[in-house]
Amino acid sequence: MGRTVEILTGKAELCRSIMGALPDWFSEPEVIEASAQAIEELPVFGYIEADVVTALMALKPHLPDAVEIALIATRPEHHGRGAGRHLIDEAERFSHEAGARLLTVKTLAPRDREQPQFEATRRFYDRNGFARAEVFAKLWHEDHPCLFMVKPLVGVQAGETTL
Repeated sequence: MGRTVEILTGKAELCRSIMGALPDWFSEPEVIEASAQAIEELPVFGYIEADVVTALMALKPHLPDAVEIALIATRPEHHGRGAGRHLIDEAERFSHEAGARLLTVKTLAPRDREQPQFEATRRFYDRNGFARAEVFAKLWHEDHPCLFMVKPLVGVQAGETTL
């Protein structure tokens, strides 16, 4: 059984390690390096099993109303074992404590030459309550359309949407 912890040091190195192990998702070294640098100033959480960080998540508050999952990645040998679900739970907890009403994420939108790993990513977010809100065709690059997904947060106490 694993646990979720906040990562306070070594964020960039951990990011490079996990993203580097996922070439089907993160094949461009400059993207990995930009992500590693970007998360240094963000709240970062890791899912730990047997003293190994098996998954990583960086959150970017867009307060007062939203928190973005800026990065979430799981080591390939740990896919499908629940680390991502635990990190989403942590993102929701963090967002509630920050007073946010929405949790957002950006991922690759469906395209003509579909790659199955990105469809699996979108299904992961679908299963975890995110709605496919909008496609931004050129936010990142014309060959990489961005799918913006949103999850309304539910009140912790009352069990109802806080919108």
